[in-house]
Parts: sequence; structure tokens; C-alpha cells
Amino acid sequence: MGQSKREKVVPANVMEKMYHEIKTPFKYGVVFKHPDSTRMLDSPTIFRKAGKWYMTYIVFDGQGYETWMAKSDNLINWVSMGRMLSFTDNNWDANQKAGYMALVDIDWGGKYEVKTFDNRYWMSYLGGASVGYEKGSLGVGMAYNTSLVKPGEWNRIPKPVLLPGDKEARWFENKTIFKSSVIYDKKKLTGHPFIMYYNAKGDTANYESIGMAVSDDMVNWKRLGKDPVITRHKGICGDAQITRIGNVYVMFYFGAFWKPGAFERFACSYDLVHWTNWKGDDLVASSEDYDRQYAHKPCVIKWNGIVYHFYDAVGTEGRVIALATSVDLKK
Repeated sequence: MGQSKREKVVPANVMEKMYHEIKTPFKYGVVFKHPDSTRMLDSPTIFRKAGKWYMTYIVFDGQGYETWMAKSDNLINWVSMGRMLSFTDNNWDANQKAGYMALVDIDWGGKYEVKTFDNRYWMSYLGGASVGYEKGSLGVGMAYNTSLVKPGEWNRIPKPVLLPGDKEARWFENKTIFKSSVIYDKKKLTGHPFIMYYNAKGDTANYESIGMAVSDDMVNWKRLGKDPVITRHKGICGDAQITRIGNVYVMFYFGAFWKPGAFERFACSYDLVHWTNWKGDDLVASSEDYDRQYAHKPCVIKWNGIVYHFYDAVGTEGRVIALATSVDLKK
């Protein structure tokens, strides 16, 4: 039996309830930046292991993206642990390896631990060979390791798993594929246990939308549907993060340039495929000197009754990781 039309749309009263559960009106400030202010930090992914918090993040130094890890005892004070994916020579991904931890527990207020598959931990990553800021042909690669938090290089699947030049590429993704986020769905709502959300741009659609792909083995991915699941047909919708609150799935993502600046939004779903966009206020928007240009690229968790909304802030501090919360932590 397929879903009814009503079940595909999340009602306004449920959307309002979700907003009040996830909103973070209190800005704590910058919590992590690179010692070298010329280097830009981006795309935090937060997870937990053995009583410690960890963050994967990416660094752009002018050449391209590399992936790093940091750790924390309290979600506020972070210390870098070093690289996980570094520049290499003569590979399809030689100068771009922007990684995002996969299979993090999506339960709201849950353990935020990372699931293994095939006795491995996994990251998806934005990969490319060209030098510069998101230059050239970009696609999705997969990396893995048997240790989650031990510093050192992760192994990479030799070939990309999704490229804009694939014959299966859809109209909204046949130019560039950007950030990806992979979750484990034990209910197999799509018929597959692994789901990837990613933002992409098409050659006839000069804007970024969020699409889906599915997998049974984390290596072979199949695109799902003909159209994006989130789009404004202008500007950017990107960097999806999924959490589950009761029977509702919430997608945090950022918007940019379909209204001024860059800002944090969300959508809700009952089946991980059909999404209802929130029409109210932004979750986070520019308001401080350190995020006056952009406030975007979310990673949101709930811990001990407090919502922590990590985001990429661009302003007077450069490109850094900032935090907004549901309660005022400065009191």
C-alpha cells in the first residue's frame, strides 16, 4: 500500500511543534577556528564515542579541501586531532577530500554514536582533482576505517560512487555534486538500509538542490526519484542533516541567495522521501559580527535537554565553527 497524499504532507501544527523543539535563539559564539586565520573551516559533523565528543570538519587552505577531526569533553571547547583525508597525487580526488561522517545515530536526544557496516566506519566525501575552492568536476567518494577516532588517514574506495557525468545523473545534478550525508534507516522506508542526501547543481539549473541516493552496501549507490527532494529553483539548498523526533524525520539544511545571505532552515517528513518545508522563521541567521556574511551548514543535536546548533559562520573571524543553543549558556 502506498502512502496517501495526506501522509506525504506534514501538517502545519506538527511543523510548528517541531520548530519549537529544535529552535536555538541563543548564540553562544565561535567555538572552533583554525590557528592560521587564512584557513577556512567548514561542515562540522558531531558524534560521540566512549564518553567523548568528536567533530569531523574540513579545512580549505587555497589548494583544496582536507578532512580533519577534533574532540571535546563538553561540546564547547574543541581540540584538533589531525587529518583524516589529505591531499594525494594523481587521483580523481587529489586536491579535494571534504569528508562527512556517515551512519551517525539520528535519534533526537539519542547517543549520537556511529554505526559500523561490514566491520568498518564510513565517511562520504566531496572529491575532485582540481586546485581551488570547489573547482572542476566534483563527485562523491567513500572512505572507511576500522578505528573511529584514532588519528590517521582513512582508506578510500578507488573510484567515486557518484559523479555528475554518470549516465544516470539527473537534470539537477549533472554539473557538480557537493556535500553528502549518509544515514542508516533500519526501517528501510526506501527499500534500502542506507540513504544519501546531497546537494548538486545542473548544467541547465544554475542553482543547488538536494537529491537522494540509496544503497545496500555503502559502495554501490542508486539515485532515487527524478527530481530533487528540496529545491527553491534558485540560490542554494544544501548540506542536509537528518534527525528523527518521534515519528517525524527532520532535515536541517541551509538556504542561500533565494533571499539575502545564507541561513538555516528545516523540513519534515514521515517517509524520508517526501518533505514539507518550514515556512516560518530561520533557525539561525546572520546577526553577529562573526556570522554577518553567512550563517549556514548545520549540525544539530540535543544533549541533556539542550539543543546545540553548530554552524559555519563567515564574518569578522573568517570562516569558523559557531554555536547557537536552545538555552542561554552564558548565564
